Amino acid sequence: MITEGRVIAASKAALACLFALLVLLQVMSLPGQFAHMARENPDAAYLRWPLTSVSIFWVVCIQVVVVSTWKLLTLVRRDRIFTDASFVWVDAIVRSIAAAGAVLAVVFLVVGFTADDPGLPLLLFLFCMIIGVAALLMVVMRALLRQATALRTDMDAVI
Repeated sequence: MITEGRVIAASKAALACLFALLVLLQVMSLPGQFAHMARENPDAAYLRWPLTSVSIFWVVCIQVVVVSTWKLLTLVRRDRIFTDASFVWVDAIVRSIAAAGAVLAVVFLVVGFTADDPGLPLLLFLFCMIIGVAALLMVVMRALLRQATALRTDMDAVI
C-alpha cells in the first residue's frame, strides 16, 4: 500500500520537475521561439514581443499554481490543511487561473475578430472553456475546504 508520505514526496518531485521545465521554457524556449518567428516571417515580426509577454505571463501563472500546490502538500504532510493557512494558497491558485483566463479571453477576442480561419479561434475558445471550468472547480474546492475547516474546528473544540 502506498503511504500518504510517499504520494506527497512523489507529487513534490513531479512539481519540482514541472517548475524546472517551466523556468527553462520561460527563459530560453519562448523568447527564442518568437525571435525565430520574427526572423522567419518579417510580416509578423511585430507580434514577437506581445506573444512573448503573454506566453511568459501564462507560464508565471502556472508557476504560481505549482508553488501553491507545493505549499498545500506541505500543509497536508503536517496535518494542517484544514486551517486558515491553506486558504492563502487556494486563493493564489484561483487568482492565477482567473488572471490567465482573463488574458486568454483578450487574446481570443483579438484573434477572433481578425482571423480569417475559424480553427484558431475555436481552439482558443476551447482553452477559455477549459480554464473557466478549472476556475469554477477551484472555487467549489475552496468552498469544500471552508466547510471541512469549519467542521475540523468544531470537532477540535468538542474534543
